[in-house]
Amino acid sequence: MPPTRRAARLARALPLLAALWCALAVAPPAGATGHRAAPAWTARPAANGPGEAGARPYFYLEGLPGSVLEDRLSVTNPGPDPVTVRLRGADADRTGGGTRRPTGTGAWLRTASREVTVPARTRADVPVSFTVPQDAPPGDHPGAIVAESGGRTVGVQVRLRVGGPTLAALTVEDVRLSGHTLHYTLVNRGNAVLSPRLAVTADGVFGTLLSRAARTLPLQLPPGQRVRLTEPWPDAPALDSVTVRLRVTAAGGAHDEATASALCVPWIPVTGGALLLPAAVAGVAYGLRRRRRARRGADGAQPPTDPQQSSGERHLVQAGAES
Repeated sequence: MPPTRRAARLARALPLLAALWCALAVAPPAGATGHRAAPAWTARPAANGPGEAGARPYFYLEGLPGSVLEDRLSVTNPGPDPVTVRLRGADADRTGGGTRRPTGTGAWLRTASREVTVPARTRADVPVSFTVPQDAPPGDHPGAIVAESGGRTVGVQVRLRVGGPTLAALTVEDVRLSGHTLHYTLVNRGNAVLSPRLAVTADGVFGTLLSRAARTLPLQLPPGQRVRLTEPWPDAPALDSVTVRLRVTAAGGAHDEATASALCVPWIPVTGGALLLPAAVAGVAYGLRRRRRARRGADGAQPPTDPQQSSGERHLVQAGAES
């Protein structure tokens, strides 16, 4: 190919190669969308003031039976698209960290709307109210406002206290020892939310086996709530007679204690020994019988008799009898 024609073709290809190079330079990596995920929407109590000082982690309301307590819930949508959020009330299950079907505080909740649509990069404040029944017992009534949208659920904690005399009462029940674990039940018999403290002691035949100072359990117990708990005892004795004592306390003077007795026995070795004992006794008895039989045979043995000698002796006896 002549040099002039080759140079002409190269001159025409240069712009195409430059465009391709630019496209490769600005193209996103494989699998990249070119857009970052939008921030998730949030729901929390409306702030009482500007900045962090006005932020509230939960609702706190207090009133007498028959009163209506009002507040506001803020739903913030930082994303580029509108978000529709559904709202409902729930009772807090404080022992498991979730919510339960509303029969108390959750059922007292009313919102200005059951769902709210929040435009992009906008915040909406939704009025909420709690109507306290006339027969509501005094004390703490925990609950939650649940917000749901797009498969995401956010629970906003509500701490509602009904005025009146507060009673703190707590019992510990159903104490038993099973292997290396203590089982027991705590029951809130009062009308205040309790944070129980537990102390454990155990005594054996020869003295104290376990002594654990009181410590706060990682739960809050609502009024009327019953929860089954366990306490590990990895060093429980294998062979002993044990008396276990559990003492629980809580703020407001709530306290109770319960005991349980248990016989710690290594059942596998004991069962194996019980099965081997009859066999051992039978073996000894069999050996004794064999020895007795052998001894009797040795003491009562007679010398062998000669048949001819016996016949001659009989003839002599007959001859002497006849003479």
